[in-house]
Amino acid sequence: MTRAVSPAGQQLSLSTCWNSHRHTEGKALAVEARELGFEWIEVSHGTKISLLPGLLDAVAEGIVRVSSLHNFCPSPVEVMMDAPDVYEFTSDKEWERARAVSLTRKTIEMAARFGADRVVVHLGRVSMPAITARLEKLVHAGGLYSRAFCALKLRLVAMRAKRVPVRLERARAALAALLSDCEKHRVRLGIETRSHHEQIPNQKEMRALLDEHEGCQWIGAWHDFGHVQRQANLALLNHGEFLTQTAPRIIGCHIHDVRWPARDHRVPLSTGGVDFANLLPLVPAETPLVWELSPSQTAGDLRSALARWQGCE
Repeated sequence: MTRAVSPAGQQLSLSTCWNSHRHTEGKALAVEARELGFEWIEVSHGTKISLLPGLLDAVAEGIVRVSSLHNFCPSPVEVMMDAPDVYEFTSDKEWERARAVSLTRKTIEMAARFGADRVVVHLGRVSMPAITARLEKLVHAGGLYSRAFCALKLRLVAMRAKRVPVRLERARAALAALLSDCEKHRVRLGIETRSHHEQIPNQKEMRALLDEHEGCQWIGAWHDFGHVQRQANLALLNHGEFLTQTAPRIIGCHIHDVRWPARDHRVPLSTGGVDFANLLPLVPAETPLVWELSPSQTAGDLRSALARWQGCE
């Protein structure tokens, strides 16, 4: 028997992003998660609104409990695909920023209906060329630390630094606008770590945002292990350092593995891309650990990984 990876006291949850597309009835979705061994689920962005009544029934009947919701949930009625970034707090368009705040308020209300006290939020991005994706292609081809890689990375960091201040202020304004809703419904917002360096916040900005909300129980960090590892694989940050800095304010995590350098949302412990054994002990006890997996991962993969995670094989 191997040692359990997940420290005692931490709550395992399964995101509905893994199986919501395969179900037409929410209760069946919940039953599948429970039969796999998950008492908790995260109701993710992209979960069809038609599934929500059945999921609410499943919670009422004690089939599952809901650890968290991922913004936007319910999805915007005018958007016909899974698009969590269709409206951004950082947009140059005032109407889009207002729509993002309005939809987040609805997510907070929905979280309260589910009896959940956490909502995962994306803060937005810097409007600029998609350089992170180009770096990933270079690394995949063996070009990490090559002259081309280093030049492109410097361009990314410099361009982002020049353009981020106004976008970061818009994100701050959105968080401020949502605090009264959080207090009313007793729901916390978890600022998610992102996979692309153009997105907000980076490591320094996350630390600053958490410091600015010191003493505020409604704002915390949501550590996505796969996302942070992708940036670490591009030498944009150190995963352990990032996690250590934010650990006291973490209110939840997304758990998934990464196939070098950037194929994420793999079943945990399947690729060795994330050093869970050394990183997870840094996460506070009682923190929800939400397995956020690609629909391509099979139920058999999940069962095997869960057994290894819990030290049962």
